[in-house]
Amino acid sequence: MIPGPTPVHPRILNNLSNPTISHVSSTFVTEFREALSNVKEIVYCKKGEPFIVAGAGTLAMEMALLNTVDKAERILVLSQGFFGQRMAQIAEAFGLSYDIIECEWGKAVLPEELEKSLSETKYEVVVSTHVDTCTGGCAPVKDYAEVMKNHDLIYIIDGVCATGGIEERMDDWGVDVILTAAQKCFGAPPGLAILIVSEKGMEKRKVLKAIPAFYSDLLRWLPIMKDPSKYFSTPCVNEIRAFCESTKIVIEEGMEKRFSRHAFMAKAIRAALTELGFSFFTEESFLADTLSVVNYPEGIEDKSFRNLYFENGVVVAGGLGETAGRVFRIGHMGNISVSQVYFAIEALERTLSSLGHKFDPGSGLKAAKAILEE
Repeated sequence: MIPGPTPVHPRILNNLSNPTISHVSSTFVTEFREALSNVKEIVYCKKGEPFIVAGAGTLAMEMALLNTVDKAERILVLSQGFFGQRMAQIAEAFGLSYDIIECEWGKAVLPEELEKSLSETKYEVVVSTHVDTCTGGCAPVKDYAEVMKNHDLIYIIDGVCATGGIEERMDDWGVDVILTAAQKCFGAPPGLAILIVSEKGMEKRKVLKAIPAFYSDLLRWLPIMKDPSKYFSTPCVNEIRAFCESTKIVIEEGMEKRFSRHAFMAKAIRAALTELGFSFFTEESFLADTLSVVNYPEGIEDKSFRNLYFENGVVVAGGLGETAGRVFRIGHMGNISVSQVYFAIEALERTLSSLGHKFDPGSGLKAAKAILEE
């Protein structure tokens, strides 16, 4: 129950276990094409270019910046926490000029703050984390898009902890790049960097004379995405075949139903946690549907709790950065089932009982069921 990698559906595992085949075989080429097409559908993009490359979500972050920013241009980073700061670190590593708007952890940058910055300074690129996996802060990325409609710039969304679980409408909102990864809302194993780039975003790459990248250059990958039977660098065959299966599961469920399910799972888990005496690090208006960052009740120590919870069959993540030791992070995204949620809550109650925490036995599970069995 960590916020990625998330549990992998048997259909995806079965696909992953297939023998490795040639990266130019007709079977692989067909599945690669399908994965590329499906990921566009998932972010409501008709004309953009999808890219699926071996690497982590951090590589996708790097690729998004390097292919849209010239050395003479300036980036505005909207940071909801740890991973917004990472985007700034990537810009700094490549000598790209940037400013950063940072919010208090557990909140999100407000659209008014973006509007103020755009009125005062010329930026060519704005990048925002949609959901920060460290703080649980969900940014109002659609509202940011409204603000940017009056400005000629490139808009990048880091959707690693959101894409496929929280609504992202690339064409309708005017987003130029959505970057993501396979192991969170898609529920596939980690190992893929994924980008969807608008026509405007691709035009921006084409007008840049050169970028400080070889493997990360979208123009080197573009011919392969157009025709996966071509070669630039060997793709991770099994990972892409498994990811293709994960995108099929997403589309079969239906996007609106999937968004709704994520919302209900989040609501149910939080109802159970509240009933058992926990509170949340993230301010209520910025809570994400994909994970919860949870404050401990008085008397519950982080490592003891997580170790005992693990012994009871559930893994959750600790805090990062300034939240380390103060919170735990529980994921509720991807292909997680109702039965897995119930198991996690029952195990949580056993864990709390062992730690001497006072609560009404069965109350957490009852609170979750009241929502999920409506």
